[in-house]
Amino acid sequence: MSNVTVTTWSLEQTAPTDLISAMAPEEDVRIVRSEVPSPEFSRFLYASVGGDIRWTDRLAWTYAQWQEVLDRPGAETWVAYDRGTPAGYVELDPQDDGTVEIVYFGLIPAFRGRRIGGHLLAYGAARAWDLAERWPERAETKRVWLHTCSKDGEHAMDNYLRRGFKLFDTKVEEEPDVAAPGPWPGA
Repeated sequence: MSNVTVTTWSLEQTAPTDLISAMAPEEDVRIVRSEVPSPEFSRFLYASVGGDIRWTDRLAWTYAQWQEVLDRPGAETWVAYDRGTPAGYVELDPQDDGTVEIVYFGLIPAFRGRRIGGHLLAYGAARAWDLAERWPERAETKRVWLHTCSKDGEHAMDNYLRRGFKLFDTKVEEEPDVAAPGPWPGA
């Protein structure tokens, strides 16, 4: 198997005032918290959003592994719906020190390029900043961070920068060149 060079950028916001909002899309897009932990739904979102950009780290997870991640106190999944159809999601993972990671963020391919991504990212970052209001046992958010890489969509980095995230680390590594699995085999 051959390798591919992958650049990973880590970005952060260190105050709620860093967040820059985005214009709402013209379609009827609603963003709703997925309050009932559902491994099936979370795996659907993960595979559908990341299938064409080589998100593979969670594909082999068992049901129990998905459930464990979803059951963590303060873990949240926010889903964008375009006229009732899931269009993308943001997954938040709070840490004990007041840091919240945007673990996953993205759109299903059919919904990209329609101004939904900036709106969803800004909304998800705002929910990271006010997470302690919904989870009083969690520390107040002091920092929101995420990472993106050269395998992600061509507009990903620009979207993060336009939402007020600042670059704080860059890594370049060789990774096995795996085929993009698509949302289902053969897609």
